[in-house]
Amino acid sequence: MSERDALYVYALLPDRAGAADGVTGIDGLPLRLLSVPGTGLAALVHDAPATPYQGGDEQVRRWVDEQSRAVTLVWERTGGLLPTTFNVLVAGHAPDTGTDGDADTADGARTAEQRLTAWVTEQAPKINEQLAALDGRCELRVEITLDRTALSADDTGADAADAAAVRSAGLRRLLAKQQEQQSRQAAERLADALHAGLRGRLLSVADDLRDRGRTHRAPQETDVLCAALLVRKDEIDAVGTLLSELQAEQPAVRIRFLGPWPPYSFAETPETTRV
Repeated sequence: MSERDALYVYALLPDRAGAADGVTGIDGLPLRLLSVPGTGLAALVHDAPATPYQGGDEQVRRWVDEQSRAVTLVWERTGGLLPTTFNVLVAGHAPDTGTDGDADTADGARTAEQRLTAWVTEQAPKINEQLAALDGRCELRVEITLDRTALSADDTGADAADAAAVRSAGLRRLLAKQQEQQSRQAAERLADALHAGLRGRLLSVADDLRDRGRTHRAPQETDVLCAALLVRKDEIDAVGTLLSELQAEQPAVRIRFLGPWPPYSFAETPETTRV
């Protein structure tokens, strides 16, 4: 068996003819569906060597982007899938050999396709359950911060007058530090007050919410909430309306609203490392 007998797995999905037609993935490689008989399921894959992708940060980001674009395109065609993470590989299995060089027939050779097909067949009830739970739903990312500069705008006139009255450069620097500390503390108190109520409001229009690390924040901003939302596709506009209302209520709020995407944060695929 060739050491290059492996499959790179992008997603698990309902077996829909033509779903991968013309779709390319990492490095422009053509993707295909590996149908799993008797399950109604398929795996979105490309043929690959049995070694993980490795490279510099920029190259890895490009590969991840290429994988995401391919998964999103197939998701839009099928309406639902379980995306996998970067570098999920299923390799073929060579037979064990004894000291006399004969193959151990109890553990014979299996191709990557045979191993992946067997695993999907075994896990089919869990996979179908997840697909049903995510059907018609998408992921949105919401990152909300407070702009301390805007938040303290009402006090800048008095602060400027105080600073102008201080002639010592050292004292001016000290005063500026104190003002920055007070602004940061005030923003943190407001962020804490907004956080709990905002989670509840978002969950009134979303099925689920999971906290995530922030991907963007300017130096003068204080975090309020960074989360992934699981939302029915017909509720996307409702999330946008809610965030617009928040912006009107608190002008110092800064909002990044991203998506819709396949439900990466909510796709709990069965353990694939044992395939």
